[in-house]
Order: sequence, then C-alpha cells, then structure tokens
Amino acid sequence: MTFGRGMLEHWMLDPDSIYLNHGTVGATPRRVLRKQQELRDEMERHPSRFMLRELHGEHPMPWRSTTRLREASEQVASFVGARVDDLVLMPNVTTGLNAVLQSLPLNAGDEIVMTDLAYGAITLAAGAVCERSGAALRTVSIAYPVTDAGDVVETIGGALSDRTRLVVIDHVTAGTALVLPVAEIAAACHARGVPVLVDGAHVPGANRLDVPSLGVDWYAANLHKWAHAPRSCGFLWAAPDRQAMLHYPVVSWGRNNGFHREFEHVATADPTSLLAAPEGLALLREWDFETCLTYMHGLAWEAAHTLTDRWGLTFEVPRSMVGAMVTVPMPQSLGSTADDASRVRLSLLMEDRIEVQVTAWRGRLWTRVSAQVYNDTGDIKRLAEAVARRC
Repeated sequence: MTFGRGMLEHWMLDPDSIYLNHGTVGATPRRVLRKQQELRDEMERHPSRFMLRELHGEHPMPWRSTTRLREASEQVASFVGARVDDLVLMPNVTTGLNAVLQSLPLNAGDEIVMTDLAYGAITLAAGAVCERSGAALRTVSIAYPVTDAGDVVETIGGALSDRTRLVVIDHVTAGTALVLPVAEIAAACHARGVPVLVDGAHVPGANRLDVPSLGVDWYAANLHKWAHAPRSCGFLWAAPDRQAMLHYPVVSWGRNNGFHREFEHVATADPTSLLAAPEGLALLREWDFETCLTYMHGLAWEAAHTLTDRWGLTFEVPRSMVGAMVTVPMPQSLGSTADDASRVRLSLLMEDRIEVQVTAWRGRLWTRVSAQVYNDTGDIKRLAEAVARRC
C-alpha cells in the first residue's frame, strides 16, 4: 500500500485542496458510505422489522441469533481490546461523556477535576452538572510546552483532594494534540480513590488502543474521526463495576433495564452510521493498521519540524506524546486573538485551498495538523510556504 495523495481516490475529498483537518469531523471513505447506503436501503424495504426487531431486539426475530447493534458492537469491542459486554455504541463521544457526567452522584462541596487542555464542549457539560448539584468544577493548568509526560501525571495527581469525585482527562487533547499518559494518570487517581473518565475522541484509528489495559473507569470515543465510520458514530466503555449507575442522557424505553438495553433501546434515529462502523475497521485492517499508524505518526512528527523550521520557531514536545496530529506555534506576526485565528484560517482556505485548524491560545496562534494516509510531505510544505508568505 502506497500512502499519500494517491489515497484520495478512496475519499470524496476535493483533490484540488489540501485537507489537513481530518481530526475535526473526520472524512468517511467512499466504501464505507456505500455500506451505509446499503443499510439504509435495507432498512427502508422493511422499516419495522429492521428497527424494532433486528436493531435491538424489541420484538422477537426468529431469523436472527443476535441484534444488529450487538453484531456491530462485537467488532468495535474487538478493535479496542474490550469485551462486548462492557461497550455500547453511541452517536458520538460527547453523548457518552454526558451519560457518565449526568449519572454521577454529586453533592454540594464535591468537585470534578479537569485540565485546561480539555475539549470545550466537555468542559461545558461538566460545568452544567456541577451547577445543578452545587459541586465545583476545578480546572488544572498544564504547563506548555510539555517536555515530560510525567509532569502531567504529577500535576493532576497533586490537584486531587478529599472532595474530588471524578477526574476527566483527554487521551489525545483536542487543541494541543498531546497524547497523554492515561494509564499513569488513572493509577495516580485511583491511589486516592478517585474514578477517571476519559475523552478518547481522537484515538480509535489514530493510535493503538486497548481500553481495559488503561485501568480507567469509563472511556468514550469517536469512530467517525480516524476509524472511518460515518458521522456520527462512537462508543462508551464502562468497567463492569461502573455500569449499573449509568443512564442514557435522553430517557427512553430502555430506562432502568441494564447497561445495554438502556443505551441501545433509545429514541428513533438513523442507526446506519453505527452499523457501518465495522466497514471502516475492515479498511484499516486491509490497509494494515500498524503500517497506517507508522505513516501517520511519522508524517505528523515530520510536519512539526518542517513547519517550525520554516517559520524560525521550535517544537519541544517529546515524540512519545505525538500521534496522528500535531500542534505547532505560528509566527507571532500573524496575531494572537481569536479574530486573528479566524482570519488566517479563512485566508488559507480561500487563497491557498488549505483546510487546517488555526486557534488562538496563550497569547499566540497555533495550527493543528492532521496527518491522514491521504496526506504527504508536499501538503506540509505547501502549508509552510503559505504561512511564510503571510509573515
């Protein structure tokens, strides 16, 4: 398999553009979209049979031994090293994280601990449950650039108190694209009796993942980003002793009927993105997942140095904390505000046909580059020169 721009034939992406933003909402391969449409066609031929009997087994179905959701869940569970009994498919990581946050028993005086690297929507969700319960949301600042992963473990561990009821951490941080030492953080938290919820939005398909080995309590992730599932598609994993307290964020027919029933027998929605997820995993296997990882991680590491060298800057993050995405500083002359970030990003899109994430953070602009198998060194160099022209 030869990676690079020739792989664009597997996607519907505009071949005349440079797409370096795969991590934001993903991009679904043509083959997976075809599979999803096949499922939709099958569903429309007999909607009641498909939705009420075959999907989650609401009514008897003598012609099938297991439901469609369980079949898909089994393949996803295998991909992330989990038992199918401990995993349910979800619309997205945000829904999964909200399920845990809203199910957590909190009282006035309790606290949830997060870092300032957390995804904004999840910070809002944690803040909302704290407001309702009278608990406090405590945000821990992580020194950046991170030069030693152990410093992150020490910072989070040092922030815990007798009032901490939950720690929420990212496996790969959304803005800074850091691969955090989740297992070590979880061990430090558990030593203080604090459970850990992980936002793994950017992990499946972009990093090796064996969820149970991390020693966390709950793990939510997306499959529509790097695992090539259609939007929207994700999963929630819960340790066996943490499942009974969970409730789906929207009350429906599965309420109080157990982990699987409550999270699968929900309000009517198009389930084909979930059911097509195994097709995306099949592509990763056919392309040799380990080879994909080697290519993407190598390209991201190369991008960090190509960009900063061209812009006369430095990149100090250790390679062990870089996966398929990398975030690098941009020249100070481009500005430092959210408006500056929006202007630069739009300019790159409209004038250079480059789609890449640009954000304002800690007094300067940063760009986050996603390295998918359809990207190559030429894409990185075009971004480097396009930004250099604006300085």
